[in-house]
Amino acid sequence: MIKQLSVFVENEIGSLAKITTVLKEKGINLRAISSFDSPEFGIMRMIVDKPEYTKEILTSKGFVVKITEVLAVELEDKPGDLDRVLNIISNSGLAINYIYSFVIRDGKAPLMVIHLDNMEKADLTLRVNGVKVIDQEDIV
Repeated sequence: MIKQLSVFVENEIGSLAKITTVLKEKGINLRAISSFDSPEFGIMRMIVDKPEYTKEILTSKGFVVKITEVLAVELEDKPGDLDRVLNIISNSGLAINYIYSFVIRDGKAPLMVIHLDNMEKADLTLRVNGVKVIDQEDIV
């Protein structure tokens, strides 16, 4: 499993850029990102190379940050491989809370970031079924 940061931001112009500016200034590599909004606020989910340090820095800048464990699943770059992984998950009775893609990794296979209702079971189920699950130290 890997660590994902969820940063709560105001729904206003430039709020995401404030976060990416801090990341740039501190030399933090943003590897994956997803954002969504509600009427009151937005949530920016991201995978970075230094999650604990990033949380510390963003918190010191006044952002509310939560760290959550997620799975990063490596896909084969061919049609139908995401379908294969999603069927393993659904056939195991696991529910996906959300999923998003990973930024391109210098010619390596694509990744999907997945958060499920039972992370431990999902991790074991995917590994047993031959799906490559990426660990935190592989996020560089």
